[in-house]
Amino acid sequence: MKTKLYDMTGAELGEIELSDAIFAIEPNESAVHEAVKNHLANIRRGTQSALTRAEVSGGGRKPYRQKGTGRARQGSTRAPQFTHGGIAFAPKPRTYSYTLNKKLRRLALKSALSAKAGEQKIIVVDGISFDEPKTKAFDKFLDAVGAGKKALVVTAGIEKNVYLSGRNLPGVKTTMARLINTYDVVKYDALVLDKASLAVIEEVFA
Repeated sequence: MKTKLYDMTGAELGEIELSDAIFAIEPNESAVHEAVKNHLANIRRGTQSALTRAEVSGGGRKPYRQKGTGRARQGSTRAPQFTHGGIAFAPKPRTYSYTLNKKLRRLALKSALSAKAGEQKIIVVDGISFDEPKTKAFDKFLDAVGAGKKALVVTAGIEKNVYLSGRNLPGVKTTMARLINTYDVVKYDALVLDKASLAVIEEVFA
């Protein structure tokens, strides 16, 4: 599979070969679904909390005598059926994270990348760099290469000016080639790759 190679002004420089092992496989929707579900579970904070009947204040005295009132027997006014009582099966802080095996994660990522390539939503740029952080210049660059307003921009390594230039644009995320994940590839409409980052992706995930 081949795709066009651009410079930062949007001018075509020719074509570049994409690895069939990564960008031309039959997408596995089940694997992509599992990877996205796993990612969302892993970033879930899990800090919700409520008080059980053992933790709410009060309720130490028996509200009324055991027998003779005609009412149901009660030992505390902090039982779940009372106003101001504790919560039955109260949620407590917990982690929702779990791991997927490596083969499934790689299959999901390759499937997402292949789907993007099939939709012609992968844009390869000869080099992505800025002399200084400039959001307006970053926005102009995305327009020039036809990435739209919802794009994932991938560089080979740490590019501080690229990160600083893109962080204030809603719908845009910058990341490094080794850190790309299935969720981000699926979430963003266009995938903008630095030519050097393409080499890293093919080396790491092939």
